Amino acid sequence: MIRPHKESLDTSPLSANGGNVKAVICRSPEPAAPPGNPSAREVMKALLCTRHGTPDDLEVAEIPDPIAAPGEAVVRISAAALNFFDTLIIANKYQTKPALPFSPAAEFAGIVEDVGSGVTSVKAGDRVIGCLTHGAAREKIAAPAGKLIKIPDGLDFDRAAGLCVTYGTTFHALKDRAGLRSGETLAVLGASGGAGLAAVELGKLMNAQVIACASSDEKLAFARQHGADAGINYANDDLKEALRRLTGGRGADVIYDPVGGRYSEAALRSIAWQGRFLVVGFAAGEIPKLPLNLVLLKGCDVVGVFWGSWMDRDPVGHRANTEQLLGWCVQGKLSSHIHAVYPLAEGPAALKAIAARQVMGKVILRP
Repeated sequence: MIRPHKESLDTSPLSANGGNVKAVICRSPEPAAPPGNPSAREVMKALLCTRHGTPDDLEVAEIPDPIAAPGEAVVRISAAALNFFDTLIIANKYQTKPALPFSPAAEFAGIVEDVGSGVTSVKAGDRVIGCLTHGAAREKIAAPAGKLIKIPDGLDFDRAAGLCVTYGTTFHALKDRAGLRSGETLAVLGASGGAGLAAVELGKLMNAQVIACASSDEKLAFARQHGADAGINYANDDLKEALRRLTGGRGADVIYDPVGGRYSEAALRSIAWQGRFLVVGFAAGEIPKLPLNLVLLKGCDVVGVFWGSWMDRDPVGHRANTEQLLGWCVQGKLSSHIHAVYPLAEGPAALKAIAARQVMGKVILRP
């Protein structure tokens, strides 16, 4: 059952990058047990995929605590974010295919409990975030220390955990791939979900005129609360004509598309001369086939955004982007909005809500 979550700091679904809606698994922080303490708990709770299937095939089980290998740190997880691609991983339909059993959830925030030999970048007691391909839906995780980034004072674990995939993907897309410039028009498909909301907020921070595109008036109102200048309900309106109308016939300079399906071509047909169409994901479940004559006639770029691969290829750039996002979140410029709260045992319900696009922003699981 979804319960509303009140956020005092709030300022207002197929994808390589995580889709556009997410849930967060979180737990109350506990004091870190000193390394080697024999009284430390030897088992932990984890949400496990023991056979490929649907969210209902997941189970909560007790497994041994992790041990930090050389170059690793053990993090006691306080919040771990679920994304749309978790529904694909557990069904064995994603490019990442971990061996069974495994935990879903790629991104997490928590407290370093222990470090392996050779680790100097973090120490026990540090508050950190990290992003792997899976494995964070549990109480502790052993992660490469180089993939951990310290959380600044003033930022809670819930928001910090949710920044990595959606905001990280979006900042990389808008800044590094599209080169979004001040005063340009940005159209955001799926504007109320995790990635879409991130695009709305980051687009405004980068001084763009943001047009939110979503499937209901409620979702559009939500996007406007987070900075969108205008909105299009593409369930009721012709997306191509509406985008042309709102841009005075010129079209959008940048189109951010984490949805795919039938809306992609309609959006591309409305793009401005020499615009940039960002291919972020396919939450609608259908990978569109775009007519290349449109790319020729518009003189536009169709730009792929594979944040997960870029993060590994350019760790320095990833760290710089993430630290910028963390700073903006501390300053209240990014909401990292939390929609609802679930207990850990209802992890399957959270994933089903993600797949059905029933939430705006994120939801939280608490074990």
